Amino acid sequence: MRLVFFGTPDEGATVLDALVAAEHEVALVITRPDARRSRRGTTEPSPVRVAAERLGLPVRTPPKTSEVVDELRESGAAVGVVVAYGQILPRGVLEALPLGLVNMHFSLLPRWRGAAPVERAVLAGDAETGVAIMHLEEGLDTGPVFATAHTPIGDQETAGELRGRLVDLGIDLLLDTLPQLASVDPEPQQGEPTYADKLSVEEFRLDPQRPAAELHRMVRAGSPRPGAWFVIDGRRVKVLTAHIEPSDDVTPGTIDDAARLVTIDGGLALDEVQPEGRRPMPGADWRRGIATKDLALDAP
Repeated sequence: MRLVFFGTPDEGATVLDALVAAEHEVALVITRPDARRSRRGTTEPSPVRVAAERLGLPVRTPPKTSEVVDELRESGAAVGVVVAYGQILPRGVLEALPLGLVNMHFSLLPRWRGAAPVERAVLAGDAETGVAIMHLEEGLDTGPVFATAHTPIGDQETAGELRGRLVDLGIDLLLDTLPQLASVDPEPQQGEPTYADKLSVEEFRLDPQRPAAELHRMVRAGSPRPGAWFVIDGRRVKVLTAHIEPSDDVTPGTIDDAARLVTIDGGLALDEVQPEGRRPMPGADWRRGIATKDLALDAP
């Protein structure tokens, strides 16, 4: 099938590679403009742009997608495929191709419409999630669904690990769905929607007055970005991996000699941490390097 691809991050690049490998004809790739990475004005191309250029595909990086409507109409493509493009697409783009645009969304819609469905599912303690191939319309992830695939969320699984599995699941689902687009009507979403708001760094600050299970979900959901964290002596420490483990200490907010953060109902063992300005290290090594016996988190 001749198509146009919209995407920006690593998961988009992975799907683009899979579409080309499956011998779909990619007429055009649309991705976000190069990201500015320093005050000196240096920029970095998106993973999708890098993949498109490696594959020899024509690629555009318009500041506004409305600028490419005419090019979409002239592309000869039947459909647009969207994977984590990162910008709301205007009506002109949605209507530019004969079969419209289909989106690979990493949740079981209508649960977790929005920007961060994988992280929100982990934060909420959902037992399962999945992938939906949906028809894009002007509402935020409100379009009807062509196909879904379900998968459980592992008790120790991070958002990054889960996203990788969902991309693989989504590729199989997309490749099965594309040949049927012209002959199958998508089904309207059923049920009460929930929304996966954009993540903020501040919401991943670990609060020891909350249950250990909740903090563990924050660590998993924040991996690899933005990262769960706390502050000690005015310096931020990221928690990269952790597991629930009771502590003999009973004072929430302290970190015992075994590198366990004491919470209101138990403890969170800090398996790997990254102190501000330093490389990742085992939590036990970090704790041994601090002479203070009664180590406690700074108050928010």
